[in-house]
Amino acid sequence: MPALRRDRLLTLLLLGALLSADLYFHLWPQVRRQLRPREHPRGCPCARRAASPGPAPAAASPAPRAAARNFSRAGPGPERRGGRGSKLQALYAHPLYRVPEEPQLLGPEDSLLASQEALRYYRRKVARWNRRHKMYQEQLNLTSLDAPLQLQLDASWIQFHLGISRHGLYPRSSPVVRQLLQDMRRSPTVSADYSQDEKALLGACDCTQIVKPSGVHLKLVLRFSDFGKAMFKPMRQQRHEETPADFFYFIDFQRHNAEIAAFHLDRILDFRRVPPTVGRLVNVTKEILEVTKNEILQSVFFVSPASNVCFFAKCPYMCKTEYAVCGNPHLLEGSLSAFLPSLNLAPRLSVPNPWIRSYSLAGKEEWEVNPLYCDTVKQIYPYNSSRRLLNIIDMAIFDFLIGNMDRHHYEMFTKFGDDGFLIHLDNARGFGRHSQDELSILSPLSQCCRRGSGC
Repeated sequence: MPALRRDRLLTLLLLGALLSADLYFHLWPQVRRQLRPREHPRGCPCARRAASPGPAPAAASPAPRAAARNFSRAGPGPERRGGRGSKLQALYAHPLYRVPEEPQLLGPEDSLLASQEALRYYRRKVARWNRRHKMYQEQLNLTSLDAPLQLQLDASWIQFHLGISRHGLYPRSSPVVRQLLQDMRRSPTVSADYSQDEKALLGACDCTQIVKPSGVHLKLVLRFSDFGKAMFKPMRQQRHEETPADFFYFIDFQRHNAEIAAFHLDRILDFRRVPPTVGRLVNVTKEILEVTKNEILQSVFFVSPASNVCFFAKCPYMCKTEYAVCGNPHLLEGSLSAFLPSLNLAPRLSVPNPWIRSYSLAGKEEWEVNPLYCDTVKQIYPYNSSRRLLNIIDMAIFDFLIGNMDRHHYEMFTKFGDDGFLIHLDNARGFGRHSQDELSILSPLSQCCRRGSGC
C-alpha cells in the first residue's frame, strides 16, 4: 500500500509539473501579449468610470453570476438566447485561445485529399446512389416527386474532408466546423442503414455468449440531403446515471452525450482529433424507418405498449428486444458524428493499443502487472523511432479526462506516416463515472515518463 500511494503521488506531481511548465512557457506569454494593447488610452470613458466614486464595498464587484453573463457575451454567433451566448463561444473568444495558427501547408503531401480527385470520386458516388435509389423505387412501384441528389461543392461535409491535414481533422480557426454541426442538426435524412462492422456481424452471432446487452452495435449510418453522412448513436440512459460500480468497462452502456462532450473537450485541448459531433432529436419513423432500404433494419421496429416507436439491434442482441430504444413517441435524442473520408480516398490504419485492457472477467494484460512494460514498448517499431509513443500518451491523457477505459484500438491516416496524429474515434464509453478518476488510464504516461528517463 505505501508503494501504491507513492506511485499515485509521483503521478500527481508529474502532472502538476507538466501543467506548470505549460502555463509558464506557453499560456502566460500569450496572456502578457494580449494584455499589453488592452491598456486604457487617455480619455477613455471606461477609465473615467473606474476613477469615479464607486458604490459601497459590498457592491464594488459584480456578483459572480453577473460576471459570468458578461463573459458569456464575448463569443459572437447565432446561438444566443435571450442575449446570452454560448459558453463554448465565450471560451474560444478568450485571449488564451488567440494563439498563432498552425504552420501553412507546404504542398499536396500536407493535405489528406487531392481536391479534384476527391470531387470526381464524390460525383461518381452521388450518381451511383441516384441510380440505386431509382431502381429501388421501381421494384416497389413507388413514385416520388423528389429530384435526384446533386453534389454541392460548397457542402460543409466536403469542405470538412478537404480541410483535413497533417495538423488535425480541421484547422484551428475553420468556420466549416460550425456550419457542419448546424447541417447535421437540421438536414433532412434520405437514407438510414447499419454500419459496416454491424453488417459483418449479421448472422454470425450467438446470444448465449453475451454477458450483458450493451450499446456496442446499436448505431446507424444516416445520409442527409446534401449527401453527407453521420454516425447516429441513440440515447440509452439519462444523463445523471453513472456506470454502476459492479460493471466492467466492456459491458457498460454507450452514451450519446459522451460522444458530444468528447468532441468539445478535444477541441478545447486543441487536439482536433475527434470528428465533429452534435446532438439531434431524430424522428425514428420519418427519418429512419421510412427512408431505410434495409429490410433487416425495418424488421426491428415495433410499437411499445406505451405507443412509442422502438427499435433494437438485430445482432448480436436479437434475443433481447427489451433492450430496444424508444422514441417519445417518435422523437429520439442521439449524437451524430461526421464521417471521415472514404477508405478508398484516404486509407486508415487500425492499430491495437499497446495498453489495451483485458476483455475478460478475470484476466490482466502485461502492462497491468509489469511497471517496466514501457521499456519493452520503446524497443518495438514504430514506438522506438517516431512520435507515435508521444501520441499514445496524448491519447491516454485525453481518455483520462473523459474517463474512457475502452480504447482498444486507434486509427491514423496512412498518408501521414508514423508521425501522423491518432484519430480519437468512438468515445461513447467516456464520462461513465464522473465522480471517480481512473488513474490506470494514465499508465502510458506514468510508465514511460519517469524521473531521469524522459518520455
